[in-house]
Amino acid sequence: MTEFSFDTLVIGAGQAGLAAAYYLQQRNIDFVLLEERAAVGDVWASRFDALRLFSPRWASGLPGLPWPGSALGYPTKDEAAAYLRQYAAHFRFPIHTGQRAVSLAPATVGNGYTVQTATGQLYHVHRVIVSTGAYSMPRIPGFAAQLPAAVQQLHSSQYRNPQQLPGTGAVGVVGSGNSALQIAADVATIRPVYAAFDDSTPSFPNNQATWALLKGTGMLGISRYNALGRYAMLQPEPVVRGDLQRLRRFSNAQFIGRASSSTPAGGLQGQRLATPPLDAIVWATGFGPGFDWIKLPIFEADGTPRHHYGLTEARGIAFLGLPWLNSRSSALMGGVGTDARYVVAQLLGST
Repeated sequence: MTEFSFDTLVIGAGQAGLAAAYYLQQRNIDFVLLEERAAVGDVWASRFDALRLFSPRWASGLPGLPWPGSALGYPTKDEAAAYLRQYAAHFRFPIHTGQRAVSLAPATVGNGYTVQTATGQLYHVHRVIVSTGAYSMPRIPGFAAQLPAAVQQLHSSQYRNPQQLPGTGAVGVVGSGNSALQIAADVATIRPVYAAFDDSTPSFPNNQATWALLKGTGMLGISRYNALGRYAMLQPEPVVRGDLQRLRRFSNAQFIGRASSSTPAGGLQGQRLATPPLDAIVWATGFGPGFDWIKLPIFEADGTPRHHYGLTEARGIAFLGLPWLNSRSSALMGGVGTDARYVVAQLLGST
């Protein structure tokens, strides 16, 4: 067993963790990042082949280093992975890869915390910034268990391309977010697809003018801690209008409305209509919190962290990269830097 001692530990070397590292480095703090994958950027690299960011490069940068390439372009998932690797290398951050945190608990002796990884390494630290992403546990509706075994089911985090799906018949894609639309369109290039998409989901035009408006007016940065932000939090997340329109143009794509149940024949029942028997279903239904490895009383009954702008009641423990940590942009690559600057400053000032 190898033991380390640092002032601050950042768990997760994705966009949020790297932004935190930037501001820790600016303050000359003794810190290290833990990354469960073999290399920085591997999470992005392992996502489905057709994935693109829905924000242009100029609106998606982390602090201190702009994206390479055309500022107006929309990066692929592989370009996102490469950018994160470049970012980590550019600033020479200390990163321990292949280290998945399995326990965060108060130190048994003295102050601070002990973090143990799956390989048995121990980290003794004063502060911890948990930056493991916008939740990590795949969320699948209960009625999925009622589907026949012949219907292959996979979560969007497991989907790569249409070729991995069995058969040649119809596929269901369940979800009302951007990933659901992109995956459904990807599948529709070679076979019939039924999109269980909520018809009430709002959409927005994804162009340079839209992003200039969102960034210029500060709309993306409206805090959840004021009345306007609290109202915005209650509204459904909009999808990219172009992705929605693209899927509608496929003659072999049908919208069935929000899925409410499965059918005995191996299909889905939507608000509009039911599907025929399906060969496969992709659940693009999001993620839930997965923080059971954190042994601290800082969570709500549903498992979400209890915090104010990322700072918890446990001295020296903070979160970054969560949906609406402070604003709609908190979980976005182009917005996490603002949160990271604040959280690092407050964490260091309060401990």
